[in-house]
Amino acid sequence: MQLVWATDRFVFQCTYHDRHVPKEAGFNWNPKQKQWWTADPIKAHKLIEYAEPETRKMILTKLQQYEDTLSASRALNADIKIPAPEGLEYLPFQKAGIAYALDRPNVLIADEMGLGKTIQAIGIINMDDSIKTALIIVPATLRINWKRELEKWLIRPMTVGIAVSKTWPDTDIVIVNYDILKNHRENIRRHEWDCLICDESHYLKNPKAQRTKEVVGARGLSPILARRKIFLTGTPILNRPVELWTTLKFLDANTWRSWRYFTDRYCDAHHNGWGWDVSGASNLDELQEKLRSTIMVRRLKIEVLKELPPKRRQVIALPNNGFTKTIEAEWRAFKKREEMIRDLKIAVELAKASDDPQEYREAVEELKRGLRVAFEEMSRARYEVAMAKLPMVIEHIKDVLDSEEKVVVFGHHLDVLNAIYETFQNEAVILTGETKHEDRQLAVDRFQNDPSVRLFIGSIKAAGVGITLTAASTAVFAELDWVPANVSQAEDRLHRIGQANSVLVQHLVLDGSLDAT
Repeated sequence: MQLVWATDRFVFQCTYHDRHVPKEAGFNWNPKQKQWWTADPIKAHKLIEYAEPETRKMILTKLQQYEDTLSASRALNADIKIPAPEGLEYLPFQKAGIAYALDRPNVLIADEMGLGKTIQAIGIINMDDSIKTALIIVPATLRINWKRELEKWLIRPMTVGIAVSKTWPDTDIVIVNYDILKNHRENIRRHEWDCLICDESHYLKNPKAQRTKEVVGARGLSPILARRKIFLTGTPILNRPVELWTTLKFLDANTWRSWRYFTDRYCDAHHNGWGWDVSGASNLDELQEKLRSTIMVRRLKIEVLKELPPKRRQVIALPNNGFTKTIEAEWRAFKKREEMIRDLKIAVELAKASDDPQEYREAVEELKRGLRVAFEEMSRARYEVAMAKLPMVIEHIKDVLDSEEKVVVFGHHLDVLNAIYETFQNEAVILTGETKHEDRQLAVDRFQNDPSVRLFIGSIKAAGVGITLTAASTAVFAELDWVPANVSQAEDRLHRIGQANSVLVQHLVLDGSLDAT
């Protein structure tokens, strides 16, 4: 029996009678070449006693590389200087993520939500001068956010454009959403990209979905070609390992060759009487180590808490496609209100200067009437904006729930809050001004203590004071309040005694709307 190194794998040579030796060590059997093999240095090390001197040296070298990669995938700092625009700086754990990615052609950055996966991807572009072109594929709601982050963090002279249904930008970096990939097959496949970034890459978990086929390829459709691939996801990816398969096969086909082996080993594959059930999970510690030793870097918020501020805010601008008139109406109402208030205040001051009490009283009453009218017009306009962005808000909440165990959503209009509740009612509670007093604390207690209640939906005023929502560390504002202090008070329902994490606050605004300024 002998263990040898053969180009890219360890091969164990033995007789049929001794086949149990490599089999028990976890080696793979190749029936075509009739050999036992593995690329895993840990498995090879189990049979190191059978290795030639050069093979023994290779095992130890590969084993050290394996340990170094494992450490790098968990690293919270790195001795690397990463350029950033003036006034900006990468956090230590973000530098470590960029360093890990630069050492391999393909990477899965799986940090928890809110730890800066986007800017780490941009940091890789900043560090790799060979990247002249980049394709960034994102959910539709994140297109504008990516463009703004690139404009903020990119230090290289690269142009950035967003693809829409029928228009492809002539830029160095192109941002396109998953839903319209099919529209731009020719543009996407006309050359090999220097860098492909897929944000929220768990969107590709279903190999039968059209968007998955458009990225990783299918029968009659080639995969997107890219020299470097960067996938980003904050989803707890080991909950259902089978959902990882398309990503792993695309990023690291040499390691993940066999669907059958993967599902048997990590998905608890079994026949349920109707067919093969691969929705389970097994050997998760082994899977996580294997991922970390090859392509995955993942850090948790609790691990980097000291580097994070107690409260972080993100403004996420949602696309305003088709809502130009709605936004224009909001701005008209706002400007009319401002002009009316100015004119009426001048009238009040003039009446006051006239020393005529009756004239002054009439001016004050006119001011009050004018303010009521202006407020009603403004309220109608803001309601239309809130309803316009509602479908995108719901999609965003779904994405956040993919990554977070519990989430708090704040809003203002009852129609908005009720629509969100109707979508998520099987895993949500709601607290508005219409909620009975005796039911309010019950809703809070259920959210705080019941694992099946993952979403708390509350109006900014009714749920913005006097309650504790520390079971979540992520707050999403579907709408903003007229008074900034009310928003801050609502945020502090999460950011209070008992909160173990840094709180992430997301403000969802329609691009170009009043809230976006």
